[in-house]
Amino acid sequence: MNSTKKIFAQKLMDVEAIKLQPNTPFTWASGWKSPIYTDNRKTLSFREVRSFVKLELCHLIQTAFPEAEAVAGVATGAIAQGALVADELGLPYAYVRPKPKDHGMGNQVEGFLPKGAKVVVVEDLISTGGSSLKAVQALRDYGVEVVGMVASFTYGFPVAEEAFREAGVKLLTLSDYDAVLEQAAETGYIKEEDKRVLAEWRKSSSTWKQ
Repeated sequence: MNSTKKIFAQKLMDVEAIKLQPNTPFTWASGWKSPIYTDNRKTLSFREVRSFVKLELCHLIQTAFPEAEAVAGVATGAIAQGALVADELGLPYAYVRPKPKDHGMGNQVEGFLPKGAKVVVVEDLISTGGSSLKAVQALRDYGVEVVGMVASFTYGFPVAEEAFREAGVKLLTLSDYDAVLEQAAETGYIKEEDKRVLAEWRKSSSTWKQ
């Protein structure tokens, strides 16, 4: 497994941006029961982790999307990360709202991006992929070319992978669910039998019950 993925998985657990509770699951806003909770915004509070995220996302972009001419963050979780990345790369920046404002100019894309620019999207978390791909469509409607997306973390749901394929969007992430499970088991954060429960959750996440 990619060492960066496991290193970042550990950092996320260290600052409690990721919590694993297979025996006392969380309830997501969607109503899903889940043994994992992720809040990557916590990484902004820790200088070393914040810098790691910024530099590693920049590395992904420079390696996979060297043609990128601008950066767009997805509101609200990736607004700050996107701005940090754009500043480091010296590129124009904007962010994308979940929907157009109902007042003023009615913007959905906030900021300025040159028409036709090649844009890489920064996201913090990929679950089903729905909100992330709505941001991609908003950018396309705005008149720019989305060359790909980078994100801090993905659960790796098959529905998300299929959605990104259908949308023609290449997605790269710093870490993922498999890396978290591996690292958590190796460090004793979870027991080996918990790993099986956590793996089963991803297969039937919308109907899973502990």
